[in-house]
Amino acid sequence: VHRLRSVDNLFVVVQEFKEYQFKESKEDALKDLEDLVKKLPWTNPLKVWELNNSLKKKKTKRKKHNLQSTASKEKLNDDGEEEGTDQTDASKQEDCTQTAAGAEPAGGQDTEETQGVASRNGEEEDDNEQSDAKEESQAGSGSESKAGDSKAGEGDAKVLKFRVTCNRAGDKHSFTSNEAARDFGGAVQEHFQWKADMTNFDVEVLLNIHNNEVVVGIALTEESLHRRNITHFGPTTLRSTLAYGMLRLCDPQPTDIIVDPMCGTGAIPIEGATEWPSCYHIAGDNNPQAVKRAANNICSLLKKSENKDSTSLGIPLDIIQWDICNLPLRTGSVDIIVSDMPFGKRIGSKKKNWDLYPACLMEMGRICTPGTGRAVLLTQDKKCFAKALSRMGHIWRKGQTVWVNVGGLHAAVYLLKRTWERAEEKRSFW
Repeated sequence: VHRLRSVDNLFVVVQEFKEYQFKESKEDALKDLEDLVKKLPWTNPLKVWELNNSLKKKKTKRKKHNLQSTASKEKLNDDGEEEGTDQTDASKQEDCTQTAAGAEPAGGQDTEETQGVASRNGEEEDDNEQSDAKEESQAGSGSESKAGDSKAGEGDAKVLKFRVTCNRAGDKHSFTSNEAARDFGGAVQEHFQWKADMTNFDVEVLLNIHNNEVVVGIALTEESLHRRNITHFGPTTLRSTLAYGMLRLCDPQPTDIIVDPMCGTGAIPIEGATEWPSCYHIAGDNNPQAVKRAANNICSLLKKSENKDSTSLGIPLDIIQWDICNLPLRTGSVDIIVSDMPFGKRIGSKKKNWDLYPACLMEMGRICTPGTGRAVLLTQDKKCFAKALSRMGHIWRKGQTVWVNVGGLHAAVYLLKRTWERAEEKRSFW
């Protein structure tokens, strides 16, 4: 489950309420949340949490051992953790998660949205800002080390530290995320006799409230998995999880040439080069600062892969500074284009997009292989994109649209297929 690439955060679901009826007065609504703690089936989810912890400990121990012994032949996986982890344990964890949560996170999800036990898809989170819910609560959650089974504890059981994090969306609630986390956390503390600690916690209890839907869960990841490959962030860095989903959507085949003509800090090509090493990835941007950041990200990735494997041959990725409307690539030489287009908010403007989008689609059409080429493009400026696409209908056909949440913005990922029509060449490049 930890190796799923399109999942931001994993948590095990304690209980889910599809139509939770909140009382109208704030006091009553919060009192209901407090009372809920005693009624929840904590036992199985806490067993999954323990199992997850024991797997993490094994990985950490092995990691240290690997660094000490140069003779060790065990390979590290993408996250710098060892793949040598007991496979049976990993599958046990998956089964456990399924029984406790009733569903398994969808591994093949093409977008960042996932289901079941779950990725909490930081709906209100921006890339570099945690959602307002994360600042808060003075109470957390935890379990005794044999959590759930022995509430009384055998004396030697360590008192766990915990916190409660509340993510809330919807305008019909009489309380804030902060108040919900505080009161729910107080009840958790009373129920388990855990100690609240906002920074050095063992257990993080999640209270996700979306309109009338309430999900109580226990976090299995300490940090969002979307930060896995990026060390230098820009103003609009795309999450690695969403980049992975976009790449999956265009179904890369070995030897495909994949281009991101507006790569920013390089989230898409870096994810592509890591997950599809048998393709060749080219990244480019017109902003020298973005190219520099992307190059730094590529360097840190190279260092990481060299540390894992001394025979590492590098990664199939190049970065170039170029003009999106005048790409130094041969006509029909690219199989796939995957890009996060400027939304016109933090970068560019909506007004400029009216000229930029058609020009981009025209130039992308020129470099893309007629008949088999495809493009996956993300934008929030849907009106402008639809207009540009209708003007370029002779070279691009829209295949599929996937709606995604990008830092609270309602955006769309478009899968386009290249027609057999020849794109006009404005000038000769060679």
